Amino acid sequence: MRTIRIFDTTLRDGEQSPGASMNVDEKLQVAKQLARLGVDIIEAGFAISSQGDFDAIRAISSEVECPVICSLARAKEDDIKRAYEAIKDAPRKRLHIFHSTSDIHLKYQFRISREEALKRSQEMVKLARSLVEDVEFSPMDATRSDVSYLCEVIEAVIDAGASTVNIPDTVGYSIPTEFGALIKAIHERVKNISKAIISVHCHNDLGLAVANSLTAVLNGAGQIECTINGIGERAGNCSLEEVVMALRTRHDIFDADTKINTKEIMRSSRLVTKITGISVQPNKAIVGANAFAHESGIHQDGLLKEKSTYEIIRPETIGLHKTKLVLGKHSGRHAFKTRLKELGYDLTEEELKIAFERFKRLADQKKDIFDEDVEALISEEAVKIQEAYSLVDLNIMSGINQVPTAMIKLKAGEEIRERTEHGDGPVDAAYKAIASAANTKSNLLKFEVKSITGGTDALGEVIVTLEEDGRTVRGHGADTDIIVASAKAYINALNKLVARKR
Repeated sequence: MRTIRIFDTTLRDGEQSPGASMNVDEKLQVAKQLARLGVDIIEAGFAISSQGDFDAIRAISSEVECPVICSLARAKEDDIKRAYEAIKDAPRKRLHIFHSTSDIHLKYQFRISREEALKRSQEMVKLARSLVEDVEFSPMDATRSDVSYLCEVIEAVIDAGASTVNIPDTVGYSIPTEFGALIKAIHERVKNISKAIISVHCHNDLGLAVANSLTAVLNGAGQIECTINGIGERAGNCSLEEVVMALRTRHDIFDADTKINTKEIMRSSRLVTKITGISVQPNKAIVGANAFAHESGIHQDGLLKEKSTYEIIRPETIGLHKTKLVLGKHSGRHAFKTRLKELGYDLTEEELKIAFERFKRLADQKKDIFDEDVEALISEEAVKIQEAYSLVDLNIMSGINQVPTAMIKLKAGEEIRERTEHGDGPVDAAYKAIASAANTKSNLLKFEVKSITGGTDALGEVIVTLEEDGRTVRGHGADTDIIVASAKAYINALNKLVARKR
């Protein structure tokens, strides 16, 4: 079985996504996670593009040891020397040189001849090779280049010292059969190709980046360039998690694998999402919120009997704890009964029948079914949650030059409890005061705020998620004063926790 190298360009091409710019510390944090993930090469940036990129590459070169650290450079002397300065402290370093080879680029962007482009590419690879042993060359817009000329350039740069030749589908123009044929042609027509590894760098403009990369592997490519969550220029790059799991899941087709520690995939995805602010779509393969979520009753029944019926990848493989069975209008009795047992209920068949009928009626009306909703279905008495706590009064003092302070009066049974607490903000202060008065040990997992209507006088809704002793509940609160709404939501969740305990 062949080992395919993973060249991660999240910090270079991925950062070119609009709004995805990262500072030095954030890039270093991602690079360290990429090392834990087990990527072979980290393209840490484009050294000459900015001082920030240069500083980030230099910091990564000094602090991240295992992967090869790479910097991109145009086929220009100043670029190459600047890139070398950035990576020179890395234990393992690579210079990545690129120059266009398509007639479209040469005519309209560079305004030079094919001969001049070939000469420049060869000379700059020689310069890079004089500085480092590991040099990669990319003929930009390779998939729209004349194949004979492309092969001529590749042969020349290998002679000049390139040990990796990368074939980029720069504008995401190619389709799998065409791209596979191009990789095969390079293998057959470049005389010295055995001296270099063929890499591929596919963009996703037609949604084919992963498919093109996998087809390239079938035709002899030994390195794939990709990004976490598939972020990158325009429609993005080949998705690391998708291409890695495709190779691992379908050994029978590819007879190839990577050195990636797949249990770090989910952590890597979430880190990049957190730092860039670019959310992953729920139905995204491998790392999407719904990738291991099942609502269909037929699917849920099969999964509960045997995981392999509807899952080709175990969620633990990518760092998730378990499959998520989502209760909704498509769910069946088996999944509903299993959730009830997880919540501690063991119903008779008649009780289950009645509860399931109620559940189906609720699912037709309510999009999200939570555990407290399920528990409320068990008996009519459970529909109304008995209030263990209620808010009597709330006063907030806050300002630019004032420590946020909350004074609350909370009714617990027949007792009125008063507390005053300080916090980082008015909501934090209020929550500390309520938690003190209620003497709760619960953890706040999630805090969401949204406007129900428009305008500055809009009714604001707050949703909080609390966890205690393995029980998770959601509390809701609404008010034109968002601080009051926040307090109501927190107390509502505390009441649900008390009801769950009972």
